Amino acid sequence: MGTIVCQTCDATIAHFEDEKVTTLYGKCCKCNSDETAEEEE
Repeated sequence: MGTIVCQTCDATIAHFEDEKVTTLYGKCCKCNSDETAEEEE
């Protein structure tokens, strides 16, 4: 069982099947859109 976690807000994004217990880090839609909005200003 694997889990994808947002590296900014620690929210769980998704779960996936894996042989080991795994945690991967990415960015959720909310944090990704917040960052894009800051860059556009």
